[in-house]
Amino acid sequence: MFEIIFLVVLCGYFIQSVLFIIGVSKIFPRLDGDKLPDATVIVAARNEEANILRCLSSLENLIYPVNKLEIIIVDDRSTDSTGSIIDNFISGKPRFKKIITKKEIGRLKGKTNALANGIEIAKGEIILTTDADCEVNPKWAYTIASYYREDVAAVNGFTTQVADNSFSGMQAIDFIYLLIAASGTINLKEPISCIGNNMSYRRSAYLEVGGYENLPFSVTEDFNLLKAIYKLKKYKVIYPLDKDTLITSIPCKTYKELYRQKKRWSVGGLGVPLRGYFIMVWGFFTNLCLLLTPLFFSHVWLYLAVFKIAVDFLLLFPVHKILGIQKNLKYFFNFQLYYVIYVVAIPFILAINRKVIWKGREY
Repeated sequence: MFEIIFLVVLCGYFIQSVLFIIGVSKIFPRLDGDKLPDATVIVAARNEEANILRCLSSLENLIYPVNKLEIIIVDDRSTDSTGSIIDNFISGKPRFKKIITKKEIGRLKGKTNALANGIEIAKGEIILTTDADCEVNPKWAYTIASYYREDVAAVNGFTTQVADNSFSGMQAIDFIYLLIAASGTINLKEPISCIGNNMSYRRSAYLEVGGYENLPFSVTEDFNLLKAIYKLKKYKVIYPLDKDTLITSIPCKTYKELYRQKKRWSVGGLGVPLRGYFIMVWGFFTNLCLLLTPLFFSHVWLYLAVFKIAVDFLLLFPVHKILGIQKNLKYFFNFQLYYVIYVVAIPFILAINRKVIWKGREY
C-alpha cells in the first residue's frame, strides 16, 4: 500500500522535473551589441561592510558600451562602515553614484523602499538589480541586456553561492535547484518565483504597473513585481540559462541565519499562484516519503527512494555543467539531506509563526 502511494507521488515528481528541464532549456534570441539599451544597475546595501567591497569591485569590471551604463548604490541607512566604504571606492568613478535612503515612498519598507529610491533617479531603460553580497560576472549586464528585444519586459539570471565546505555547498546546490524551478516555470509561461539578486526589468514596465509602491507588501518583493509585469500580458518574461549571467553570492554562515532566510522566502512564497502551491505540495509529499523510507523499508521502497535521488541529480547535473559549477555537486548528498528536512519542516514552522527577521528589521 505505502509503496503504491510513494510510486504515484514519485511519478508526479518525475513529470514535474521533466517539465522544469523543458522550460529551463529554452533558447531565446538576443540583440546585437550595438543595439543594447541604456541600463542602470541598482544595489541596495544595509550593514554590508563585510561584503560590499567584493560587490563593488565586480561591478567596476562590467563590460558595457561607453556611456550606456550607470551603477547606483543605495545605502539603506547602514549603521556600520558600509557608507564610507562605498564613498571611498566610487570616488573618481563616473559610472557609480551613491544615494542614501532618506524618504519613504508610499508605504514601502526596507529593501523595497531602497530600491524604489534608486529607480526614481535611474536613467536607464533596463534596470538590473543584485545584492551587496554578490559578485557579478563581467559579462552579466551586457548579456542580460542583450535579451531585451522589443517584446521582452523582464529577464532573470541564475545565482549560485560560494561553496567551499559541506554547509555552504548544500546551500549553493539548493539555490540552483530552486532557480531551475523558477526558470522552468517562467519559460513555460507559468511563473512561480524569481530572485531579486539577479533580476532585471524595463523601467517603463515598472512604471506601468505603478512601481513597488502600487504593489501589496511582501518580504519577497522581487516576485511581486515580476507577477505584476507578467499580468500586463503585453510582454514576455524570460529566464535564460546562460553562464555569462551567473552571479555568486555569500552563503549563510550559521544555521540560525539559514533558518531565517528559508522562513523569509517561505513566507513570501505564500503569495504564489495556485500552480505554485501544487508544486510545493507535491515536493512536500515526495520528500516526506523519502524521509519515511526507514519506517517502511522494503526493496521496492528503497528502489523508489534511490530513483527520487537520481531524478534530482539528473535535474541538477546538466544545469551545473552549463553554468560551469559542476564541482559543487560533490556536496549533492549533503544537499539531499538538507533539502528533505527543510521542505518537510517548513509547513509546520509557518503554521506556528510567520514573523520574519531580516537585516535587523521585523516584518
